[in-house]
Amino acid sequence: MLRYAVRRIVGVIPTLLVIITASFFIVRLAPGGPFDQEQTLSREVRANLDRVYGFDQPMTVQYARYLRALSHGDFGPSYKQRDFTVTELIAQGLPVSAALGITAMLLALGLGVGLGITAAVYPRTSVDFGITGLVVLGMALPAFVVGPLLALVFGVYLQWLPAGGWEAGEPRYFVLPAMTLAVPVSAYIARLTRSSVLEVLRANFIRTARARGLGFRRILWGHVLRPALLPVVSYVGPATAFVVTGSLVVETVFGLPGTGRYLVQGAINRDYTLVMGMVIVYGTLVVFLNLLTDLMYGWLDPRVRHD
Repeated sequence: MLRYAVRRIVGVIPTLLVIITASFFIVRLAPGGPFDQEQTLSREVRANLDRVYGFDQPMTVQYARYLRALSHGDFGPSYKQRDFTVTELIAQGLPVSAALGITAMLLALGLGVGLGITAAVYPRTSVDFGITGLVVLGMALPAFVVGPLLALVFGVYLQWLPAGGWEAGEPRYFVLPAMTLAVPVSAYIARLTRSSVLEVLRANFIRTARARGLGFRRILWGHVLRPALLPVVSYVGPATAFVVTGSLVVETVFGLPGTGRYLVQGAINRDYTLVMGMVIVYGTLVVFLNLLTDLMYGWLDPRVRHD
């Protein structure tokens, strides 16, 4: 297991370098620049700005300077929000987005695995059909529909939870956004869990366990659950990355000060360093979560480690 983990961890470094390199040149080669919207700038002032920020240098020199600064943990200044560095902007929004994403993922895991096991235990019954209907509905409804509906029902009509806004240290402001993010993910997890549990229940070793006189509950929790969760584990890594980094719509609907808005604003304003900082943070999260998925998969299925 240690060798398998070391191989996977070593493979993360070139992956991150490819992400940084590709995003740097794609952002820089896009039409426009961070100062193009400043119509009142004279040619001399524009030349001075290009010289200060290094835009008058060749692209390879700019790339080498960026890598050197990045090796010291410096994402650079924001070209549009000039009172803040990119690190400060990320530090403001990332804790909110990360807490929201983790809460939504834990909720989706608990709900999805529970519903999937329940549907598999009672196949082709009204319970199974009802859960399957909920799963299809959850997969079909987008976040910009689920979010306002939850805010309308629980925030406006019932007034159980705040319909929007944000106050630090108040978990109740996370409930509706986390539920909105968790709905489609929990639906996919429930579908994967149901099909996987049903497949494992038909396996030969389960028939052997039944022939030995083991009870259904012991078979389910002791023999079925671990192999049945392998497809779920494969999905959890990318799903967590999607939930943590893809909450722009939810943050907008509920007025949360997350990081999604910085990525959109930076792309619109050609704020190179801000876009690069967000891409690197998001890319690192995706790679790290996929690494955890690989390690978990190797722990659950020893065949993966030996291959």
